Amino acid sequence: MTDHLCALTWSTLPAWVSLVLIAVYGVMVITAIVVVLSENRNPIRSLSWVIALLFLPGVGLIFYLFFGRSLKGQHMISRHNKRKMLNTFRPKQVDLDEQPLSGEEKALVKLARNLCSSFYSVNNEIEVFITGNEKFEALKHDLLAAREFIYLQYYIFSDDQLGHEIADILMKKAREGVEVKVIYDHVGSFSARNRFFKMMDAAGVETHPFFKVTFPQLANRINWRNHRKIVVIDHRIAYIGGMNIADRYYSGGVDGSPWRDTHFRLRGDIVDSLLYSFLIDWNFKNPSKKISLPQAPAHSLRNHLGMQLIGSGPMSRYNNIALCFLKAISVATRSIYIQTPYFLPTDTLLHALEAAALANIDVRIMIPRHTDSTMLRYASFSYVTQCLLAGMKVYLYEPGMLHAKAMIIDDNFVTAGSTNFDFRSFENNFEANLMVYDRDFNRKMRNIFFEDLKHCTKLKVADWHKRPGLQRTLESIVRLVAPIL
Repeated sequence: MTDHLCALTWSTLPAWVSLVLIAVYGVMVITAIVVVLSENRNPIRSLSWVIALLFLPGVGLIFYLFFGRSLKGQHMISRHNKRKMLNTFRPKQVDLDEQPLSGEEKALVKLARNLCSSFYSVNNEIEVFITGNEKFEALKHDLLAAREFIYLQYYIFSDDQLGHEIADILMKKAREGVEVKVIYDHVGSFSARNRFFKMMDAAGVETHPFFKVTFPQLANRINWRNHRKIVVIDHRIAYIGGMNIADRYYSGGVDGSPWRDTHFRLRGDIVDSLLYSFLIDWNFKNPSKKISLPQAPAHSLRNHLGMQLIGSGPMSRYNNIALCFLKAISVATRSIYIQTPYFLPTDTLLHALEAAALANIDVRIMIPRHTDSTMLRYASFSYVTQCLLAGMKVYLYEPGMLHAKAMIIDDNFVTAGSTNFDFRSFENNFEANLMVYDRDFNRKMRNIFFEDLKHCTKLKVADWHKRPGLQRTLESIVRLVAPIL
């Protein structure tokens, strides 16, 4: 009946109106194709979009508007303002030749620096949290001790019990005269009610959604999300990692199963790098309320714990974090250990892992058996056979959701943060990862990885081939849309 009415409505339109609508749609499709071709992307991906636009009338154009466009080369803030901020927060220059770094590690440091002005800093301290309970107890203690400012950025800021506990502390500190600013991702925090953020605003906490999804900007914003989890307190302390502000990270999932994650508490020179990252995002979203802080006081720590903060996003000219991952994997000589909730690697990164495994490097990938997304679980599983056949060891984490995002390479390098090992994190999300060059810290993270292995099932090729045919089919279908998941 509905189809009949639609056909009747279209047939009753004057001929000239129908021709105009067809012409307008044709111009839009041709324009989109020209844009796709002019961006000189991966040929296979460009061809896929051209085919979709030509042979899926209406649907292809809608998908392209939401998921196909590129922001590369655009600027979050002007180059002039970025240079001013960078000069303010530029850390003391470190002579790499005086650091205990291999030639490969120095090359990785220089790559990150050239990609996004990520300066190598020493004189740092790091504490690792692998449960939400320990992380949020430490965070609440540090928030209560704040005296100057609290800058907080999360992909998800829920208005559940944990969210209200954090909000109460933020409002308390704002009433005491501490400057409190919050960035939350609008899509990630959809479940939180507007009155939750208005309550904080009324108490003096400045809250702002990143890329707020509204009409008519829906297609311009919904695909690009700010996935970072960063907190900076008084120039002294910073947090970065994979945990959001939501009860499931603190007390487990709805079924009581634990959420295993990784988060860091930082002190030292690296804090300025996280502060700089927050200010870039804040000034991008609030050009009329820019923050301009004085140079941070000198930190008292003195050691050689080397770190860099690497940021990436859809506006970056290059896929910064993906390139750093590729470089780190390519120079590995002994081992590559990866934990990620979603394993949807780009072809380049997958080939790099295959090459490493085939060269007898110990490559281990840990993913959860059960995730918070059925589609992403099937998409991740679709890569398992290819990994096993190349000689990689693949493990399924059993106790609950593995949300940790870490890569441990050889004896001296670790990176962890908000970045999943998937297309969306590498290409579409605003992400932030910490890169740590230190043998003792590497050993600590390696021990955590092997402790997690005790709760995993190691997959074997023969057993994996016996999985149900329906599951294989679903994996193959979902893999087709992996780049936009």
